[in-house]
Amino acid sequence: MHAIRNFLLLASFVNLLGCTHNSHSTNSELKVAPSKTPAVEIPATLAIKPAQPAQPAPIINEAEFPACIIALSQKARSAGISEKTIAGSLASAKFNARVLELDRQQPEFTTGFADYVNRRVTEQRVAQGQALLAKHQALLDRVVKEYGVPAPYLLAFWGLETNYGSYFGNIPVVNSLATLACDHRRSNYFTTELLGALRILDEGAIAPDKMIGSWAGAMGHLQFMPSAFLQHAVDYDGDHKRDLWNSTPDAMASAAKYLQSLGWKSKERWGQEVKLPSGFPFLEAGLNNSKTMSEWHKLGVTRANNKPLPSTGDKASLLVPAGYEGPAFLVYGNFNAIMQWNRSEFYALSVGLLADRIAGEGKLIQAPPEAPRLRYEQVITLQETLNQKGFNAGEADGVLGPGTRRAISEFQNQQGMIADGFPSKKVVELLGVKLAD
Repeated sequence: MHAIRNFLLLASFVNLLGCTHNSHSTNSELKVAPSKTPAVEIPATLAIKPAQPAQPAPIINEAEFPACIIALSQKARSAGISEKTIAGSLASAKFNARVLELDRQQPEFTTGFADYVNRRVTEQRVAQGQALLAKHQALLDRVVKEYGVPAPYLLAFWGLETNYGSYFGNIPVVNSLATLACDHRRSNYFTTELLGALRILDEGAIAPDKMIGSWAGAMGHLQFMPSAFLQHAVDYDGDHKRDLWNSTPDAMASAAKYLQSLGWKSKERWGQEVKLPSGFPFLEAGLNNSKTMSEWHKLGVTRANNKPLPSTGDKASLLVPAGYEGPAFLVYGNFNAIMQWNRSEFYALSVGLLADRIAGEGKLIQAPPEAPRLRYEQVITLQETLNQKGFNAGEADGVLGPGTRRAISEFQNQQGMIADGFPSKKVVELLGVKLAD
């Protein structure tokens, strides 16, 4: 009977691993994505990250894991992975229940823009970024010349992803990806990433015992998923290995190449802080609503120092992540490239602001106010109420993303309030969410 059960388990895993794969996405204000996590934001990690919606409990446990590894090994052979790598890494993979817990973990509270950015764009991180910019100037000059991504942005990504290489994660990548590949929730996505990790081992980029990363399998200085590594990692130090753990040249050039592939425009910045006039129509804000600089100028938008915007045909979108009392930003095409790295507006704004500070610019002129701390369940209630009232907040997922903020803006407009999309105390209470005193 035990043999029959193992056979049935193996057959079920083979069937599971062969299901149609949906393209990944990231928790977009979650967490990033991945980005992708959010206000609910994902942590600032993972180039090309999967989403994290609530799902049923896993169907995999430690007793069933060996049968899944046999199925994965068969799939790896079919994909051309060497027997040495299969036997030396995949066959000895360890089940990690904590990885499954983290995959399903929802944030207890939302994170407002003020808290998010103040935790990431710190004086220490700015100073360390400037020191590393000077230390690696020759290397970065060469990378910038080849790929067109200015050095302060590369330092900003590096700082946000791993605090300049001080923490890569502490979980063996094959263990985490094998555990996630054996779980039904996103089996095919993580099976693809697992096979990618095995290909990286096959090419000798890193020793199996040194391939460590995050719980979701992101790796190295810039936290590349294996698929991103295979597509964009480069050997920039000439040692015939693409080593994103131990080689700063490889890591910086790989990040620049990846951003270049996302459409980075070398002569354009990410955006800038701006000042809005009294009575500004906040329904014009949002990443999906772009206007020319001339049009923003006609609406009374100026630079944050009150100097006029250029009257050009260049397109930009307006973001007010902390409401009308906080800073406002016009963001350009490169902001969208950052959002493809991690699909979180807060993350992308933090990259731009940290890059500006590393380049020598000052702090925000308008500091962001603190937002009410909302529990995950309170955001669900808020979203459900908005949907019931006819304001499309999308799926009630506990994530205060762009869709929910747009719905809040429309609700505020109906109520005769400033329609900035900010979940203020008054707004959330009008939507039936009781805040603690």
